[in-house]
Amino acid sequence: MNHRKKIELYELKDFLILWSTQSVSQLGSSITAFALTLWLYEKTGSSLSTAALTICSYAPYVLMSIFAGALTDRFDKKKTMLVCDVFAAFCTIVIWGLFRTNRLMVWHLYVLNAISGLMNTVQQPASEVAMTLIIPEKHYQKTSGLCSLSRSLISILNPLITTALYSFIGLNGVIAIDISSFIAAFVVLQFFINIPESNRERKESVLVLAKEGIGFLKENPMIMTLILFMAGVNLVASAFDATLPGYVLPNPKGGQSVLGIVTSCSGVAMMIGNLVVSVLPKPRDRVRVVYLTMLFSLGTENFLLAFCREPILWCVGQIIGWILVPVMSANLDVILRNTIPVELQGRVYACRNTLQFFTIPIGLFLGGFMVDNICEPLMGKYGELSVLKTLFGTGKGSGAALMMLILGVSGSIICIIAGKKLKKYQYNEK
Repeated sequence: MNHRKKIELYELKDFLILWSTQSVSQLGSSITAFALTLWLYEKTGSSLSTAALTICSYAPYVLMSIFAGALTDRFDKKKTMLVCDVFAAFCTIVIWGLFRTNRLMVWHLYVLNAISGLMNTVQQPASEVAMTLIIPEKHYQKTSGLCSLSRSLISILNPLITTALYSFIGLNGVIAIDISSFIAAFVVLQFFINIPESNRERKESVLVLAKEGIGFLKENPMIMTLILFMAGVNLVASAFDATLPGYVLPNPKGGQSVLGIVTSCSGVAMMIGNLVVSVLPKPRDRVRVVYLTMLFSLGTENFLLAFCREPILWCVGQIIGWILVPVMSANLDVILRNTIPVELQGRVYACRNTLQFFTIPIGLFLGGFMVDNICEPLMGKYGELSVLKTLFGTGKGSGAALMMLILGVSGSIICIIAGKKLKKYQYNEK
């Protein structure tokens, strides 16, 4: 047993070093992003304004992901990751400088978030292909669980650390920690990680390579359907993200600290889910697992938050909604890695990013817009009606509760429709 463990650790050495240091850097970036959200909500009090901050980060995914993946397949993965990291860190430093000189404005955040998002658009497919190149195929599910575990820890620690740091050392200190984590990750990637190339470097134009990624998806309808299903899930989930601050912050029992706790519960749930993934046997039908787990998640959390006024129940809702996400993510990851040839993964993953994530900025906009301009005014006008008052409460935040109900219904319908379409496909694992 010990000998097998040593062999496994040796096989995963590069992955473990890269995964751990990049996770610390991602935590630093997440802390800054959450702190900027708190700062922006203090300035504007608007759900739509805070949602726009994330919209600017995801917009480059929609516009540039297909071409970014083609670029990834043409260039050295390690150099691509390093260059993108430097540009993203530069944007953070600019925000820091503007804030320290009392010149930071809302539009600065939008522009710099868009630039940082563009860098992430190029970096993500490079990072995913790099992981494929340094991970033995037999360890795909385990490493996917570890990646999901780090995301869970970030989800837990990010809001708790941010609310504490933001209160004690302010935005200056938060950004300083972010930059320190970037430096550590950069040094490790530059000097201690060797990422092999696939030996099939392509010299065709970016347009030709991008077309090949789209062509692969057209020829594999099961993968395309899964991606479009996840686009629907992301639409509902991102609208939820835009709604949650407007639901928790103005509530008499809410506030910044409660928002941090409620948000961190999703990370707790994902950590539990990752433990479940690590002990689960290989499922008979990975595709079925993907859509059934999302039906459970979207069909419970939104309804619970819509009708409950107690913070403890908000936390329960977050746990229920997120506990099976790692199960879905691990199975989807195995399907993609086993189905897409490694020499095509950069451009196919990039096409997936465009198709799967283009709904995130739309969902963020719709969530913020619906809360600010439709649901809150509607509850302000008719909220004293007994049925609405009983279901959603009164005052600011009741409109966000109404939006939670809309999201619960929408998410359930998306999962049911996708499930019927995916039943006709047969996935054969290698």
